[in-house]
Order: sequence, then structure tokens, then C-alpha cells
Amino acid sequence: MSEQWTNKLYFGDNLDILREHVADESVDLIYLDPPFNSNATYSVLFTEKNGTQSAAQIAAFDDTWHWDISSRQAYEEVVLAGGKISALLSALHDFLGTNDMMAYLTMMAIRLKELRRVLKSTGSIYLHCDPTASHYLRSVMDAVFSPMNFRNEIIWQRAQPKGHAYTRFSSAHDVVLFYVKSADAEFDQQYKPHDPEYVEKFYKYTDEDTGRRYRLDNLANPNKDRPNLTYEFPPGSGVVRVWRWTKERMTKAWEEGRVVIPKRGKVAAYKRYLDEMPGAHVTDIWNDIEHLHGSNAERLGYPTQKPEALLERIIQASSNEGDIVLDPFCGCGTTIAVAERLHRRWIGIDLTHLAVNLMKARLHDSFGPDLQRYQVISDPKDVGSARALAEENRYQFEYWALGLVEGSPTDDRKKGADKGIDGNIYFFDDDSGQRKRIIVQIKSGHVTRNQIGDLRGVMEREDADMAAFVTLLEPTAPMKKEAAEAGFYQPPGLLPQVPKIQIITIEELLEDKQLEYPRISPATFKKAPRQTKAKRS
Repeated sequence: MSEQWTNKLYFGDNLDILREHVADESVDLIYLDPPFNSNATYSVLFTEKNGTQSAAQIAAFDDTWHWDISSRQAYEEVVLAGGKISALLSALHDFLGTNDMMAYLTMMAIRLKELRRVLKSTGSIYLHCDPTASHYLRSVMDAVFSPMNFRNEIIWQRAQPKGHAYTRFSSAHDVVLFYVKSADAEFDQQYKPHDPEYVEKFYKYTDEDTGRRYRLDNLANPNKDRPNLTYEFPPGSGVVRVWRWTKERMTKAWEEGRVVIPKRGKVAAYKRYLDEMPGAHVTDIWNDIEHLHGSNAERLGYPTQKPEALLERIIQASSNEGDIVLDPFCGCGTTIAVAERLHRRWIGIDLTHLAVNLMKARLHDSFGPDLQRYQVISDPKDVGSARALAEENRYQFEYWALGLVEGSPTDDRKKGADKGIDGNIYFFDDDSGQRKRIIVQIKSGHVTRNQIGDLRGVMEREDADMAAFVTLLEPTAPMKKEAAEAGFYQPPGLLPQVPKIQIITIEELLEDKQLEYPRISPATFKKAPRQTKAKRS
């Protein structure tokens, strides 16, 4: 593995990033969990306690998979390029018409073509989906990767259904489509613990000297036409069989006590110890990995978050240490967190700074000083690029700026009521268990003293402890004076007091200046549990 490699986290449309930044045949393993209903997937990333959702998120994702000019252009590009995927997409268009499902399949087809391009000949791809579209997606995968490179339709079964249904059977599984680039693809068989009932039934013997459980395996050869393996065993017993092993190997195992005669008159059998077995083979039915419940320590609040055990199985099966793992719909970063823990290199891509901020927090919480170098790409690095982001997409500018102050977005504009709050920062500064709140406003345009006065009013109305005003432009002297008149927040104990309203510029944040508040324990994002990296193999 090259010591110069830096793991990469990209913000932006994965189609553009794949085309501009990821080289041909450079990736060993791809896992993707693309949203079908983008509203349901993303707009609840930061749901407020009252159940409302961010209008900014809805605006950012509402048109992701709708049939519009973008999906139409993607459809024409794929169809005009020719090949099997062109024929399939044309047929699907005739069958489905121009609706959200067709938009979804079109947007997936054009991205899957790029994913095939970047995948090494020894690489594998796992596409995670639900039964709503899995049958269509398998056809698309066949067209892009070839039916010959299909390996499995994995069923991930939940212990509990997604919801109760009264006109059909409840849905209790997801589908993971497993394809490879070629017959040379990497694959390591995975195992899981034996079922206790299986152990009781088959490993029913216990070694009196060691207490080890074992079973007796048949040593007879199913091929009866093997003269070189036909002999009497044990010698002098009169028992002649076609054995699986040569006479020399059989004799050695007999002397070691591994071949035994279970009962008088019975045929020799092999003593197979339970503790020498790797476990039961993992099949294409995965019912041993539970989905994340609300109380699970691993759960970060991301609505489609997958358990790390699921990604661990995939990564260990289809990659080696030092290989590159790519997740083009990175979400809250489960894939890259597991790749980091298992000593893989990684590339993560997501369309929103919400997810990028969550991934950054997760990586640092999980690995601390053990975290390998990574680079956030397409993130503004100076005031000019920050201004360009604000002009291109104000909502994404707000997400990004909130990330600079470790804030999470909140907005009730969906219901038409602008409360004057773009985000919140939460922290603990005592042992009471009561978190404290800083409300945040983000401004990319003209700023005035009145905005600070309004923010002070919002802070008092919301009973917030402090307020932060983040601005792309330089604040005026009257603004600073208005902020100073709000006074100070006095933390408990001997901690120093800090200004109640603080104005900070994007330029200052890019120069690593921070808001002043007690940082005993930030609580904005749910903290990912600290992890220990796996021992290198």
C-alpha cells in the first residue's frame, strides 16, 4: 500500500466526481445504497423534536429522482451511447413511461456505467436496495456488468418487519445485488457461528481428556473406482473400503487419535473437533445481522444507516487490506468507517454537506488520533470559493458553514414560519445532564445592525443560552456594538464567561478561529463510539 495515499471524502454529485476524479480500474470494491424515495431518505436527517423537518433539506433533495430535464438528458445520453443498457433503458421507458421510477433507473444506469469503468478487473460491486425496485435494478446490473458476472441476490432479513401490513405480508428484508467485474474477482468465504441446535445435533461427542466437542465424519470415498485408495483398515480388521485418503495418511491420523472406530464392528470415522471449524458458511440469506434500533449505541440518527456488521462482511469478503473501497452514496459514512477500521483505503461521496459533516464527526469520534489522513474535496477552502458556493446553492452553503462551527441545521420554513434560526449547537458545561443551546444564523449577503438585534430577540424568545452570527461579509462596527450589548454567558463553576452573542466571519473560521463557549462535551451530533482498529493480517 502506498504511504502517499490519502483517503478522500467528496462533496458533490457522484456522477461528476466519478468522471472528473476517479481513474479507470482504480477501485477494488464498491458498495452503494442509493435512495429511491429521496425525500424519505434525506429530509429527516435532522428531524426536530416536534417532528418538523428542514425546508432546506427538502429543497435540496425534492427533485433528485423525479423525471425532469436532468433525468431526460441522462436517458438520452445512455440510449444514444448504444449497447445492452441502451436497449434495456429504451424498453423500460416504453414499459414504465416517464415517472419517478424511470427517473431513478435512468440516474442509476448512467452512474453504474461509471462505476463499472472505475472498478478493477478483480473488483466487486454490491448494490443495496429494497424490493420496490430490486427487480428492475437487477436487469440494469445485468446490462452493465453482464449476467455472467452476477454472483448473488443477497437477502438481508430483519428480525422485525419495517411496518405492519393488513392487505399483504409485511416486508422484512432488503436486497443486496452482488456482481463482479470478471471471473478473477477477489472473494474470501465468510463464516458465522454455528447454530446451537446444529451443534447439539451433530457435535454430540465430547473428548474425555480435553472436554472438546467433536463429530464423526464419514471417511468412505463416494467414487468406488479408486484402486489406489482401496485397502483394508484397520489392518487385520477385514474391513475393506474405498477410502478418501491414502493408506499412509489414514495410518498417521489413526496414530494421532483422529481416526477412531466409534463402536465394535463399525467402520473407521474421522474425529472432527468443533473448535477447529471456522463456523457455518454464510449463504445468500443474511439473518444474523440485526438492523439498528433507536437505542443501539452505533446508531447516529441517520434514517437509512446500515449496521457496521453488514459492511464488515462485504468488505472482508471482497477486498484485502490496502484495497480501495468506494461508496458513492456515502450517507452517514458506515462504509468508510468500517473500511478505516479494517485497514482499507477509501473514497466517499455525498451530495450534501449535512452528510459530509456527519461523516467527519463520526471518523474523528471513532478513531481519534488513529485516524489515517483524509482529504475533503470540493469543500470551499477560501472566501472566494465559499462565495461561489453561496451563489450556486444557498442551502448547501448553510450546511457547509454550520459544519465549520459544528452545528446541525434546523428550519421550520416548511410550514411557512421562519423562526430566524439556521442551526443549533449543543454542549454540556456541567454535570447536570442538561444540554445548553447556541442558536446559529448564517448570512451570505448584506448584513446590518438590525439583524443582530433580531437575533437577540430570537435568542430570548427561544430561551437559548447563546447565539452565533456567521457571516460571509465583514460585520460593521454597529453590529459589533449591538452584539456586545447582549452581555455575557456565565458557565457554572470556575469556567470563564463568554459573549452571549458572537459574530464570526467565514474567513475567520477558515483560519481556524472558533466560537467561544465551554467545550467540556459538545453534543450537537450524536457521538460515534470510539473504536479500535482491527489487527493487521
